[in-house]
Amino acid sequence: MVTVATDTVELSAQQQLVRESIRDICSEFDDEYWREKDRAGDYPDEFVTTLGDHGWLGVLIPEEYGGAGMGTAEVVVMMEEIAASGGGFAAAQAIHGGIYNSVPIVRHGSDELKEQLLPDVAAGDVAIQSLGLTEPNAGSDSTSIETVADQQGDEYVINGQKIWTSRVDASDYLLVVARTTPKSDAEKRTKGISMFLVEIQPAIDAGTLEIQSIPKTASNAVHAYELWFDDLHVPADNLIGERGNGFYHLLDGLNEERLVIAAECLGLGELAIQKGVDYANERVVFDRPIGQNQAIQHPLSKAYAEIQAAKQLTYSAATAVEGESGAAVGAQANMAKYLSAEAAFAAADAAVQAHGGFGVAREYDVERYFREARLTRLVPITQELVLNYIGENVLDLPRSY
Repeated sequence: MVTVATDTVELSAQQQLVRESIRDICSEFDDEYWREKDRAGDYPDEFVTTLGDHGWLGVLIPEEYGGAGMGTAEVVVMMEEIAASGGGFAAAQAIHGGIYNSVPIVRHGSDELKEQLLPDVAAGDVAIQSLGLTEPNAGSDSTSIETVADQQGDEYVINGQKIWTSRVDASDYLLVVARTTPKSDAEKRTKGISMFLVEIQPAIDAGTLEIQSIPKTASNAVHAYELWFDDLHVPADNLIGERGNGFYHLLDGLNEERLVIAAECLGLGELAIQKGVDYANERVVFDRPIGQNQAIQHPLSKAYAEIQAAKQLTYSAATAVEGESGAAVGAQANMAKYLSAEAAFAAADAAVQAHGGFGVAREYDVERYFREARLTRLVPITQELVLNYIGENVLDLPRSY
């Protein structure tokens, strides 16, 4: 079997250590493991537990709280490797929230909240896998959310609805974004929004939180939910950061997360290309391997070139983002996500086409990669919104929405 080159960017010593450690862990979970998780719609508990036992769910948590204290440059390596290992986008998404939902607490939470939660999160004993942001009537317009949190003494009472909230079944806590000031009364549309930490099971037991799984066709092992809050009481101490500034707390770190999503797309694309190349070399039709035909070679080659171009931008931006901020870094992060998602889709499409009729057979896996690659063009931000960002913030064109 020909191994397609993926180690194509220069890594620091620490990044190399991350890559080797994650590869070792992922080698314990073969294609059949991920194939069955997708078929049965089962969350990959064994995989996530193994990563947690090795401390990887605390990769972004400071060392003073028991975490690894690493940054974006290391997490892009980690998530690319997880996706490329055979688990694809779903494997990376299985832990994505567990890593990134602790960031608002690290950066904006009270000292008490940090001391209470972060060591357990870093140890893999407690999970904050879910973020309740998206709503049926708001979608990508997050400032138009209708979920409200009314302060009553030393508590907030939350009412409203969320949709597409992932991993609720695999989480102890949920971050909920709600309006504490009506949009019409807020100083600006991005103000008056706050973020809260909610303990899931007690809320369900009390009947103040109802959850319902959303049937879907991509990343079946990672479940998404619709949520309803009915007079859910939350201690005021569970407010994360400043009241009314939750939207800004949410945006803080967004560039870093976009780059990690890009890395997950890259890993998925590399996985698809490897599968396509393997089959093209093995499958013999008309007395020769189908990989000898340009109709098979060219789409895989083009996708590989696109993956490599996106990878250079992603890794370059991951190094820059640690010490910079503003529109320039935001543009790099958004462009990296856009290009990586497009390249992943092209790679998965080429892999399916190379397999011919077997491209839609579960046993060859590429149909799963194709479903996941299509999803990457929608989440966590649509490709169109990325282009809007570039048009407005890089090309200085009038805001289009």
